[in-house]
Amino acid sequence: MATTPYFILSPNTLLSIIGLVHGPDKTVPAPAQDWRTATVDVVIPTFNEENNIPLCLASLARQTRKPERIILIDDGSRDRTVEYARTFCELNGMELIAIHRDHSIGKTPTLKRQAREFDSDVEFILDGDTVLESENYIERVVEELHKGAGIASACGTVLPLRDRDRRAMLETEALRKFLSAHPEATIYPRVSWFHHMQRGVTDLYRDVLYFFLQKFIYHGQMVFFGGILNPVGCAVAYRRSVLRTIVFDRYEPILGDDLTNSEDIFIGFAMNDNGYRNIQLTDIYARSQEPEALRVPGQIYLWSSSFLQSCYYFDELVRSPFKALRRRRRKQEERRALAAGLAEKRVHPEQYRQPFGIDYTLKYGRPIGWVLFMSAFEKIAFPSVLLIMILMKLWEPLAITLAAETVITNGILVTVARGRRLEYLLKGLAVTPLRYGVLLFDLVTIGRFAADLWIFRNRRWRK
Repeated sequence: MATTPYFILSPNTLLSIIGLVHGPDKTVPAPAQDWRTATVDVVIPTFNEENNIPLCLASLARQTRKPERIILIDDGSRDRTVEYARTFCELNGMELIAIHRDHSIGKTPTLKRQAREFDSDVEFILDGDTVLESENYIERVVEELHKGAGIASACGTVLPLRDRDRRAMLETEALRKFLSAHPEATIYPRVSWFHHMQRGVTDLYRDVLYFFLQKFIYHGQMVFFGGILNPVGCAVAYRRSVLRTIVFDRYEPILGDDLTNSEDIFIGFAMNDNGYRNIQLTDIYARSQEPEALRVPGQIYLWSSSFLQSCYYFDELVRSPFKALRRRRRKQEERRALAAGLAEKRVHPEQYRQPFGIDYTLKYGRPIGWVLFMSAFEKIAFPSVLLIMILMKLWEPLAITLAAETVITNGILVTVARGRRLEYLLKGLAVTPLRYGVLLFDLVTIGRFAADLWIFRNRRWRK
């Protein structure tokens, strides 16, 4: 969720609108493999998730597509996460491989080891604080993942995990069975009312943000470019062989485990850089626990800094718009060669197909690079412009800009929130100050990134 447009009248917003008007690639996709025969491993990274792991596993128990293995990687928890997970699976007849580490080593090594040590076709990452709301979530992402050889990751729509969602999970038989055996367990965070209120504020803000992003911005990108910059990493299916060879085998010798401050952003960029796509589905949902309000700045820093760090590593992808004419000429030459009988027509076409490999990106760029370039521009230019207007005391232009942006923001939000328009109008107005606070906070991220890059020479970026 790092590529958030700050102002609705932004380049990325216009790209999404153009994409929705333009429509999808009309090429009929040719499935690379029968998705029904694909093997699936679910990998659950956890750290002190005793309140969430029963919910997470209960949502797995009711999935229409069952995984071959459930692998829980506990990253040094000091609570009863592993104990509860084992008991839950024993009571509900679910096979579980539980690995408990004595100390935390991070999520990136977890993904790398499972990609190398197991042989499944699909590595499905499900964070321990995430619940699959849709019972066909795994089935749908696996199906879509295999609709083309160029699709490397697939995720659904992710929204905040609220108290009402936790209560709804109590209706599942698997969870009731677990709670009967462990009456001392609770599915609610053990926090005071003040901390609970903080999480409620975050849920409100993120509900509006995620809904707008995924239902409008990312949807437009999907239609126009056939993918998004990076998947939402808390509930995502990766093509395991691609994750291993394209990401870890290629970049570990260079970067080790320091794949920026948010591994899913780096992974998504690496996939795009090599000609693969990250897709998001709008018809399935997952819900993930959000941090308390006072911890949101830290999470925003991780996301935003990872975005900037990934732009640094994949600068050839950022420069894609400047190679658009070269890419267009190449396509014209291919058409002429095909018409003259000098080239063979592809027997199995695929939607949005591009040649694989970094060499192609270096020479021609990628269409999705437009999104990356615009996102980088927004992230640096918009906070800077806002700060300049404040320092120069340009109050009238600032007020007009913010008022117009707020009206258009909520207008689009209401348009896409069919059936819940009044609800999202009120929510959108309520979180407007938070949106601008986040905008200004990103100046801290930009400053720290610049210091890491040019002053301290720090490249040890790792979540």
